[in-house]
Amino acid sequence: MESWSLIILVITPGVWSGDWSVTSENQCALKGTSVLINCKYDYPVGHFVTSVSWFKNLYASGRWGLFPLDKLTSSLDHFKYLGNFRGDCSLKVNDVQHTDEGAYYFRFTTTFNRWMSIKPMYLSVGELTTVIEPSTVTEGGHVALTCMSGCPEPKDIVWFRDGQPVSNPVFQARREDAGDYYCAVHGQESVRSAPVALNVQYAPREVTLSVSPWGDIRSGGTATLTCSSDANPPVAHSGYSLYKDGQLLSSGENYIISDILPSDRGWYYCQAWNNISWRGIDLINSTEVHLDVRYPPTNISISVDPQLFDEGSSVNLTCSGVANPAADSYIWYKMVDSDSTSSMLQVGSGQLLSLPSVEESHSGVYLCKVRNSLGESNSTQVLLSMQRKQDEGQSLPVVAGIGVFLLVTLVVALLLFRKKQKTSTDKKRVFDSRLIRTRSRSSAAEDPPDTTYANIHPLPSSTPSVPPQAISTASQRSSHRDDTTSYEDEVTYSTVTIRPKDPSFPHHLNSNRRPQHSWYASSPNSDMFTAQHCRVSTHVSN
Repeated sequence: MESWSLIILVITPGVWSGDWSVTSENQCALKGTSVLINCKYDYPVGHFVTSVSWFKNLYASGRWGLFPLDKLTSSLDHFKYLGNFRGDCSLKVNDVQHTDEGAYYFRFTTTFNRWMSIKPMYLSVGELTTVIEPSTVTEGGHVALTCMSGCPEPKDIVWFRDGQPVSNPVFQARREDAGDYYCAVHGQESVRSAPVALNVQYAPREVTLSVSPWGDIRSGGTATLTCSSDANPPVAHSGYSLYKDGQLLSSGENYIISDILPSDRGWYYCQAWNNISWRGIDLINSTEVHLDVRYPPTNISISVDPQLFDEGSSVNLTCSGVANPAADSYIWYKMVDSDSTSSMLQVGSGQLLSLPSVEESHSGVYLCKVRNSLGESNSTQVLLSMQRKQDEGQSLPVVAGIGVFLLVTLVVALLLFRKKQKTSTDKKRVFDSRLIRTRSRSSAAEDPPDTTYANIHPLPSSTPSVPPQAISTASQRSSHRDDTTSYEDEVTYSTVTIRPKDPSFPHHLNSNRRPQHSWYASSPNSDMFTAQHCRVSTHVSN
């Protein structure tokens, strides 16, 4: 049976076409993949193939030349001949690299001849490249992934982000979509593109404010407040603002409070900004953090109600201040003097000291001592005294003094007025007396002595006896002068007694005579003075 097979091989050697040829097609392989170069060759009848070889055209030593593939690599598996000696010249290239790119030739040798392909097979090496459009996107924007190569695009392309499969190469970006993307050939995931980063920008998220140390912060200590956030791009130092109770405190991500005071207690929060809006909001706030400062009692004061009181009144003394934690003890003291020394006597406890009925013994200096778990402090001293009673006792002498002063002033004024009035009357009487004497002397010098008027004398200041007619006339004239000149003084008239010169003159004739009176008066206030006198003329009717 073996002899028969040998005879058949000898009878039917090679390919029966009878033409010398090598047929192959150009190939494009991705870097890192394996590629199969399909190749066919033929030769005439009667030839037997004795050897086959692949060559690559290389430029070396200043010229192009063909070099056997087994001389180009140390790896036996890099180039692997898959053909045979009967027309199949296929070649497989494993782990294709850019150095494998070039022109390849196939040559075979028969028992009678040697043949090499006329047209080379050209191997192109491509590489997967990932393209992200856009590579930087704001959260909410659209992104498209494209895988490119120098070869015809593979049909089965798969996508990965940070090693995790991506289902859809077109999507709406979220902040968690940021990462490194690459494409690969399905089934040959080791053949992949270089990773390309997708940068998704977003406004600050998870803005937080931390306090160090946290917990028991005591007055006089130090605390550090730090702002942080998750943002892209990261929030700059100037992008943070710190607020206390709604008021801007500082800018920057760190704020140090040294020598903490009770006034530093409050609600703090920080605000972050990186020029990216989120739902139309540019500034993102952290949650508020309460800074609790612990301190012993301070600013202790005492209030008295009422502030003015009488003996027997009810008085309340209230001790107040600030402390954290709250005060748990209030003790009242009163200062007591004994033997030239002062000591404090405890008189009560609690925030309120009540005195239902104040007595003189309650007067004095009071203070309260306040205590909490961190320490104790004394209030300012308060003097308790019955102010109202003292004020009333002091006001009575003042009122009495004012009354006496007014009474004395009134009496002095009345005395001065009476004295002035009396002085004016005396001066007037002296003036009138001088005036009458002056007029009498003037009348005696001008007129000869007349016994008829020898009985005319000025009267004293008593009321004169004047005939009714003369009194009426004089009153009218005096009234007339008073109306016209308001400053004329009173006119004094003398009494006139008419006596006949002849005592033997019949009495009946006397009744027929009509005396005519002429009255003259002058005012001591006038510039020119006329002696006051009365002329009497007697006419006897026929």
